Amino acid sequence: MAKGLHPRNVHQGNYDFNALCAALPTLSEFVFENQYNNLSIDFSNAKAVLCLNQALLKCFYNVDFWQLPEGYLCPPIPGRADYIHALADLITTEEGIPTGKQIKVLDIGMGANCIYPIIGSQSYGWSFVGSDIDPVSVKMAGLIVKSNKNLNAFIKLRLQKDEKSIFNHVIKANDKFTLTMCNPPFHASMEKAQAGSARKVKNLNKGKADQKVTLNFAGKETELCCAGGEIAFLKQMANESVNFASQVTWFSSLVSKSENVAPIKKLLTQLGAQQVKVVKMTQGQKISRFIAWKF
Repeated sequence: MAKGLHPRNVHQGNYDFNALCAALPTLSEFVFENQYNNLSIDFSNAKAVLCLNQALLKCFYNVDFWQLPEGYLCPPIPGRADYIHALADLITTEEGIPTGKQIKVLDIGMGANCIYPIIGSQSYGWSFVGSDIDPVSVKMAGLIVKSNKNLNAFIKLRLQKDEKSIFNHVIKANDKFTLTMCNPPFHASMEKAQAGSARKVKNLNKGKADQKVTLNFAGKETELCCAGGEIAFLKQMANESVNFASQVTWFSSLVSKSENVAPIKKLLTQLGAQQVKVVKMTQGQKISRFIAWKF
């Protein structure tokens, strides 16, 4: 039996829809009693998922304003929180988990949702720099940060103007980061992304062919795709990280496809990484992982 979420993850067990609706009454219009007599929402309904996220962020992270541009990635928050908590474990010492603004984290591709900086700043008081190649994402994330007083002092945003770079031009000469993190684009094209979305919705609808296929978590091409897919992105990230070895304690990235772990570990060893760790995370039947390395 797969283990559950990280022990410090506040999203254990089923969603408490009564508490969530109390925090955000507009969620109630999407909540219904399912066939098991439990409260739920239609997870293939993009508006319902967005409203659920707004309620979760308000209830657990004191975020009053959180919105997304039409069609942008709406992330599943419990799984995103696990990455943050697992990174906290990575840098934990005998004195405990390091907290506060002195822990500086770079989130590569933070997206319009800005989810990792939100969770990390509110859970541990870490300071974040979020970067993205999409101006709309940077503008929306900036509006979220500006609209929530508890985020203002913790999150800074940078537009990556060079679409062919990851760390280059984002990490400045005087920057020092405890961690970098990334949820990389893992499709080589939007066609492959849409095929994956169709499979996801089919599973959500338990294979009912007459259900309209929608992308429940949405996502723009810059969020989902890059030339060569995930492995190409990870290889570039590994190669660029060498140039910033003295400025970053731990680099990390999610790895969606398990077959990409071995070649990236091999490359990192060739590049001179002194430590390489692969950390697995589970959410129900889903298994995810991130790779972390330091020089």
